[in-house]
Amino acid sequence: MAEPARGRPAVSIVLPVRDGEATLDAALESLRVQTFPHFEVLVVDDGSRDATPRIVQEWEQRDDRFRVVRGGPRHDDGPPAHRAPGGIVAALQHGLAESRGDHIARMDADDRCHPERLAAQLDLLERSPDLAGCGTGVRYVPQSTVTPRAAEYAAWLNSMTTWETVAANIFVECPLAHPTFMFRRMALNGIGGYRDRPWPEDYDLLLRLWRRGHRFVSVPRVLLDWGNDSGRLSRNHPAYSLAAFRRCRVHHLRRSLLAGREGVVVWGAGPTGKSLALEFQRQGVRVAAFVEVDPRKIGQVIHGAPVCEAGAARGFGAVLHVGAVARSAGREAVRKAAREAGLEDGVDFVSMA
Repeated sequence: MAEPARGRPAVSIVLPVRDGEATLDAALESLRVQTFPHFEVLVVDDGSRDATPRIVQEWEQRDDRFRVVRGGPRHDDGPPAHRAPGGIVAALQHGLAESRGDHIARMDADDRCHPERLAAQLDLLERSPDLAGCGTGVRYVPQSTVTPRAAEYAAWLNSMTTWETVAANIFVECPLAHPTFMFRRMALNGIGGYRDRPWPEDYDLLLRLWRRGHRFVSVPRVLLDWGNDSGRLSRNHPAYSLAAFRRCRVHHLRRSLLAGREGVVVWGAGPTGKSLALEFQRQGVRVAAFVEVDPRKIGQVIHGAPVCEAGAARGFGAVLHVGAVARSAGREAVRKAAREAGLEDGVDFVSMA
């Protein structure tokens, strides 16, 4: 297990919070009882107006591994604790700048770690020098509020335990749960940390790491209870909408697998395929055709592109083929059909959602 350098923790946990008094104590307690003790927790208070500052100050006084970092500009006419919120990305970057560990981990104020979380992640990274970082399996809480779609997504996340699986699904969804991140500092510094873009900051971070050739997987254990409250930022902010995720995927695909291509062929002319095709066109990518198995759609023209059968898919030149199906069973069927058509996954074919 990694021992800290003299005077420095092995892991820095960055925990941004705004008005988190209801859950913050439990989150910090779950970190205090970690079996790996050589860490620091940077609680970045992003303009809280509730009891959050007092709670963190109490933690600072009784455990010197915990410290508060003020986020956002201070109101000129108010006390130091009253600062205008700077937003999640600014808070994360501020926490990174103040951190001292060789490994940077994430946590949110409404989540709880299992006691072995840090130890398990550090163990995996020590045994796998080819990995830039890792996440863990998650469990939504309270379970009474978990919808079938949320349960399916959690199961999908918990399957991202090999690089082959992650690489095959990198453009489907964000393959690691953000509160479970643990990355080597050098990898994060190499891409400049988080960026403020009109789409999810965690997905953007992973896609930039992927584009640099970095690898990451999840520990094959559920080690975080993920808050499933309806007030979460990811439930309400437009940067986490389905349209924002599509913008993020197409943006990074244009700068990676689409480089030098003449456009895309979209496999799937349902709602997912049509939405993706529009986003490709918005970002200046030519949609050469749609591929469909439904004979009723073959021969139609959608968004200016013809709909053809799979046998005709290879006749559109140097394009990237995109499997555009929302549900996992459908994605696997499309992936299988693409292989049978002679397309190589991750080279001239990619699954998206």
